[in-house]
Amino acid sequence: MPIEIKTKVPVKDLMAGLRTLTKNEVLVGVPAENAGREAEDGQRPLNNAEIGYIQEHGSTIEGGDGDSYVIPPRPHLRPGIEAAREKIAGQMKKGLLGAMKGDESAADKALHASGLVAQNAVRNKITEGPFVPLAPMTLAKRRARGRTGTKPLIDTGAYRNAQTYVVRPKGED
Repeated sequence: MPIEIKTKVPVKDLMAGLRTLTKNEVLVGVPAENAGREAEDGQRPLNNAEIGYIQEHGSTIEGGDGDSYVIPPRPHLRPGIEAAREKIAGQMKKGLLGAMKGDESAADKALHASGLVAQNAVRNKITEGPFVPLAPMTLAKRRARGRTGTKPLIDTGAYRNAQTYVVRPKGED
């Protein structure tokens, strides 16, 4: 059975909008240009992308005292995006409907709107948790640096603020 499409939209405009949606992707997290951190105590610190990976998945590190320390997983990227799945889908639907009406810019707007929704959802997850509490040793180290916060994933706020989105062509590194 053939499919018949009736539209007043020029096919080239329709295809341009659909191409924008299908040839691009939205990535959320810490892009390379936002990954750097200021050195403390003259040592190269972990960058925000490295911190994010460790916090998302957990890790065991060797301390200078010969002991091993476990950093429990504190998933925030995937759960944050998952919590916003319906809002993200709604933005993408607007883009698709706009593209089908011949509005090529609707597709681009939808990609950026989806990215902003996801970015804010991840930042909210970092702020709200819930996460495994910080270890007493971590809290003591924070206090020694003059920090009083006890929330996991938030010390200075630099990591949370580094969470953003980018829209780029699919497959681009």
